[in-house]
Amino acid sequence: MQNNIASSNSTLIQPAGFYIVGLRSMPYSNVYVMFLTVLFVITVICNVFLISIIVYDQRLHVPKFMAVGNLAAVDLILSTALVPGMIKTYIALDNFVPFNLCLLQMYIYYTCTCLESFSLCILSYDRFIAICFPLRHESINTNSRMAYIISAVWFFCVVTLLYAVFSILTLSFCGSNEMNSYFCDYTPVLVLACSDITQQLNYATAATILFIGVASIFIFFTYIGILRAVFRMKSSQSRFKALATCTEHLVLVCLYFVPIVIIFNLTFFGIIWSPNVGLVCLSLSSLLPPCVNPVIYSLKTKEIRSRVYSLFTRRLFVHPLKNGH
Repeated sequence: MQNNIASSNSTLIQPAGFYIVGLRSMPYSNVYVMFLTVLFVITVICNVFLISIIVYDQRLHVPKFMAVGNLAAVDLILSTALVPGMIKTYIALDNFVPFNLCLLQMYIYYTCTCLESFSLCILSYDRFIAICFPLRHESINTNSRMAYIISAVWFFCVVTLLYAVFSILTLSFCGSNEMNSYFCDYTPVLVLACSDITQQLNYATAATILFIGVASIFIFFTYIGILRAVFRMKSSQSRFKALATCTEHLVLVCLYFVPIVIIFNLTFFGIIWSPNVGLVCLSLSSLLPPCVNPVIYSLKTKEIRSRVYSLFTRRLFVHPLKNGH
């Protein structure tokens, strides 16, 4: 009788919420979540510091660091969407998530995942223009144009993910409300539905191809253009200098895309692995890049290193003089 009601178009059955049961069988899951909490604290401190440096120093108000600041903001929101919920689930031992809060977490996570992919594309575009069109770089890639690109990407991701999440409101849930994930994930929620989910799965597949496939192809072709421009340079010193400006971005791309591609291929080809291993890999691929990104840009980017150094030396030498007076 309940299934007949669920399948009718006029009546929807929505649960009060879901119980997060992923990683429950993993030994020392609370210790693992404490490790992710440490990563989260480092992520917040480093990204807030990086954004503050970029906002504070007028000399960093250029397209490249607008893109870096945008990536830092996305990383900050992405980590905040995941880790506090995991602390509640695994350390405070409260694994119930209300239905609407579940949809909100899902929406923020996937919007930020979309933004992460396209933020790396924006940084790739910036390096492409800087190396392939060095004489016209400042006229092509202006602050206003970069602000427009970033705004367009945010608008696109925010709007595109609305349908994916709101379509869940059209589904009925008449069975278990235990979700085998470490957060309110899209596919595990769909699996619990007793309605036809073909449309939602097709949309999710198309979105994954767009956000991951198109983004990685775009980055690949920009670096083909960069390598062509580099090999045309006559001086080996110029080649090395040009490639050196891309190293931090390439590290970020590898950290983000390589784990996702490996996990996707293992799942696609049906390679059997422990569910806990899969969830650990997914959580690390979501939370490790936001922690490492600001560190890489702070250590590898000369402009940020010099600004941080000048900021601290100014504080050290100016304040003692003021105190002395």
